[in-house]
Amino acid sequence: MLSTLEVRNRRTTRNRYSLAQKSRGRLRLSIYRSGKHIYAQVIDDKNGKTLVAASTVEKDLRSKLKTGANKEAAKTIGQLIAERAVKAGIKEVVFDRGGRIYHGRVKELADAARAAGLSF
Repeated sequence: MLSTLEVRNRRTTRNRYSLAQKSRGRLRLSIYRSGKHIYAQVIDDKNGKTLVAASTVEKDLRSKLKTGANKEAAKTIGQLIAERAVKAGIKEVVFDRGGRIYHGRVKELADAARAAGLSF
């Protein structure tokens, strides 16, 4: 019997394989959701580099947000990552939900990023 972590890792691997097949060279918007924070980064898989990143751990956001573990924080991170990506010249990405179900904080981050100018 697999543990919860092993099941999520398998789901993440399966999801990333599928994204790699369908991405057509686009960059990947990867998110990670922990119990206290949410992180997002735009990754160039060909070169293995992170181009743009945002998270609720950043000092200026910590003072603005009540907590990093709610939908409001996810929405803020989605807007911030999209603004930074558009400023860097990135407009199209593929969304890597990291093995998480597409609802709640994950969905809020994605919707905010779309509204702020990212296309996926």
